[in-house]
Amino acid sequence: MALRVLFRLAAALTVAGALGACASIPPGAGSNPVDPWEVYNRHMFDVNDRVDRAVFKPIAKAYEAVLPEPVRNCVNNAFRNLGEPVNAINDVLQGKPSDAMVDVSRFFWNSTAGVLGCFDLAAMAGAPRNNEDFGQTLGRWSLAPGPYFVLPFLGPSSVRDAFGRVFDFLGTDPVWYIGNIPLRNSLVGLRLVDTRASVLAAEKVLEAAALDKYQFVRDGYLQLRRNLVYDGNPPRLKDPYDEEEDEPPVQRAPGRQAPDQPKPPAAR
Repeated sequence: MALRVLFRLAAALTVAGALGACASIPPGAGSNPVDPWEVYNRHMFDVNDRVDRAVFKPIAKAYEAVLPEPVRNCVNNAFRNLGEPVNAINDVLQGKPSDAMVDVSRFFWNSTAGVLGCFDLAAMAGAPRNNEDFGQTLGRWSLAPGPYFVLPFLGPSSVRDAFGRVFDFLGTDPVWYIGNIPLRNSLVGLRLVDTRASVLAAEKVLEAAALDKYQFVRDGYLQLRRNLVYDGNPPRLKDPYDEEEDEPPVQRAPGRQAPDQPKPPAAR
């Protein structure tokens, strides 16, 4: 019930924010090939920011103030542990069976000895967590990300990642398969609050560093997703204005001059 009221309030604030949104649209918005929908995206970014400041951020700060850090770490680890099946499935789809085995092992040990994932014993034993999702899987199989796209409530995305989120949330997320609806909704709400609280510290850096908050978030998101798709080793982006990049150097015989250079005057 509390989760339903929360989302109704957020939806009402979204409508109010959309009606009164006054996002600053710079000249030439939409000319960037990766962000052709920049006008819409900036408006939605502004709406999301208003809703966040009015609803989600105060709840996250209260959550951080009420619960001690060890308890918050336990909750965060438990939800990350629930994401291990998603990691494993996507590792299999990406052709990385060894990583999938690590994901399964982590889920087993952390769910049992780690008290339902409260303690990340697998990481302590030298098995770090993978971070995989269906958007990365589609990118691994050469599907382009498409235009940058700001989602209501969920924030930065791309067309490819938006479809990927649907698969992850409804197809492979264990929380959605819990039959007890009040328990499922409570876990969804708690995970939302926990996720928002976990980025409160990073938000301070964003507020201090970004002259254009929208552009900072967009560029950071696209770079992060590219690194994740290529497991931290993305290929070098080709500069379309660098015409010499694909042209091999001209090989000349020793002692001979290039034809476009003037010859030195003959000695008298």
